[in-house]
Amino acid sequence: MRAQFVLSEIGVGLRRNLTMTFAVIVSVALSLALFGGSLLMSDQVNNMKGYWYDKVNVSIFLCNKSDAESDPNCAKGAVTTEQKKQIETDLDKMSVVDNVLHETSDQAYKHYKEQFGDSPLASSLTPDQMQESFRIKLKDPEKYQVIATAFDGRDGVQSVQDQKGILDNLFELLNGMNWAARAVMAMMLVVALMLIVNTVRVSAFSRRRETGIMRLVGASGFYIQAPFIMEAAVAGLIGGTVACGFLVIARYFIIDHGLALSEKLTLINFVGWDAVLKYLPLILATSLLMPALAAFFALRKYLKV
Repeated sequence: MRAQFVLSEIGVGLRRNLTMTFAVIVSVALSLALFGGSLLMSDQVNNMKGYWYDKVNVSIFLCNKSDAESDPNCAKGAVTTEQKKQIETDLDKMSVVDNVLHETSDQAYKHYKEQFGDSPLASSLTPDQMQESFRIKLKDPEKYQVIATAFDGRDGVQSVQDQKGILDNLFELLNGMNWAARAVMAMMLVVALMLIVNTVRVSAFSRRRETGIMRLVGASGFYIQAPFIMEAAVAGLIGGTVACGFLVIARYFIIDHGLALSEKLTLINFVGWDAVLKYLPLILATSLLMPALAAFFALRKYLKV
């Protein structure tokens, strides 16, 4: 009988404040969708870091005849055969080096034509204008400075470049976007909590006569509060379910179908369904507990029970 009464009061409360209940559902759904999206974005960035940092190279570009005429680092002329052999020998001795690939100027020209053959500049380049280089795979990508210190400024070396620096800029941008999403999520959560508190108080005020009678007949504080707390929890749970739906639909249409980014951007290892499913229970639990706790603390002062 008591359970039936509580459930009937929940239905009455949700119908009486339909507009505010709808606002709670929408705000909770949007804020928790952003919350889940930010968690998935963090996983995506970490996946990309693990994938790309494992593939980054340190490149030692060698001086050619064109550089000897225009680049101060190559003032002593183009790299010699002896200098190339010495560089390769020194690289083989370094414990931080995993493997070394020597790219000749002809190979560099071929790769350039494959990637940028349609550009106007490609037709004016010749193989002797391309730089020879050593592509170095490090055991630890963080050890770039060891290579830079050993070879930067050496005779025959035009420059030492670390691809990790380029990736760091990309990941900083992605992390910045992720934090911006979290800031918006935090604001939406505040709005949702305020709506929940106001909805509960309006509902309690509209039923102040019933709650007063219940106090007089000796009903416990929790028994009086339960319908209001459950109303907020049910509205929040509906919002959480909608948020889960948003995430599932977004993953399906953006990555797998529709935009099909997984097919168009094959170099990116997108997060899988396991990552999405991992966060759905957390979103649902948050959508249930957050409104219930907000209602509980709001009612303690308002109903004075």
